[in-house]
Amino acid sequence: MLEGGEEKISHQYNELTNPCSNKKQFCRNCSSSFMMVRPLIKNAFVHKKFFRDLGKDKERVDSIVKSILDCSNLEFHELHKFEKNVNGNLVFRAKREGIHFVYAVSKKKVENLFFLRAMSNFSEYKRLLANEDQLKRMITNF
Repeated sequence: MLEGGEEKISHQYNELTNPCSNKKQFCRNCSSSFMMVRPLIKNAFVHKKFFRDLGKDKERVDSIVKSILDCSNLEFHELHKFEKNVNGNLVFRAKREGIHFVYAVSKKKVENLFFLRAMSNFSEYKRLLANEDQLKRMITNF
């Protein structure tokens, strides 16, 4: 399930299943935007900055990615919070233990979920959201 990747990709997860199809109720924090795209997501990619932000700890990255993909809302204060639409790309956030996990779905590759950054500094997180060009580059350059 886990593979090494190209220069911008730290980890890749393929052939993901959709936990939402097995549940009768969606997680309480799931935005309608995420509910719309989640059944289509088959692959997840971890940007090297996300991996670096989490101290290059592969087990920690795997755990967080799995929890977000499994809609494990008990572990998160916010999960699948829709942040913004950047040129058709949907940007979401999850928050746990003071860390903001930023991830996105590309409009051209809706079957792929991209984990972009993990930030504990709220000001840095807001700067990332304000910099649409950087977000667009991170999403489209995978």
